[in-house]
Amino acid sequence: AEIEAALVFAPGVPLARAVAMLPLCGVGFQNALGALSPPEVAVQLDWDGGILLNGASCGALRMVASTTDPQAVPDWLVVGFTLPLYPADDPDMANTGANPDQTALYAEGCAEVAPPALVESWARHTLHWINRWEDLGPKALHSEWRGLVFDLDTEVTIQGQSGTFIGVDEDFGMLLRDGETTRLIPLITLLEPAP
Repeated sequence: AEIEAALVFAPGVPLARAVAMLPLCGVGFQNALGALSPPEVAVQLDWDGGILLNGASCGALRMVASTTDPQAVPDWLVVGFTLPLYPADDPDMANTGANPDQTALYAEGCAEVAPPALVESWARHTLHWINRWEDLGPKALHSEWRGLVFDLDTEVTIQGQSGTFIGVDEDFGMLLRDGETTRLIPLITLLEPAP
């Protein structure tokens, strides 16, 4: 069993900026689950939309848009998440050590988190961050997201490129340093094909 939810946006900015809704929705999700779960549960985010609970992978956020042109203003952009409630290989949670890098919401002490309440809270927190993003620009979002992101300042491999994840640019593109070279992986590369 899993929770799935999505928000549909009608951005008024080019796609290259609008894709900031992926990390923004991630921050909204972290704030929502953080408010509903026990205080000892650490909720973190991967740059590419992954959700982590206590350091283990637990679902992901994904996005799709009406266009792939970075300069075009999309008619719509959808960001959604999938979150497993029980471990896929261990629905009874008898032995959660089978895949220590994978987890599920209820395996991490969040059995009191009701899926409808989580979705409602996610929408509310995300709307709060959209208002802050519109009123204050991306600075506050960058600051909040940077404190939640997993693997910062460590070696990562993303889209076949390896290096040290040193941060993001103003549009949340990943900055990857390999020796003397710093490469940018634009956030727009995470768009999934439109249906």
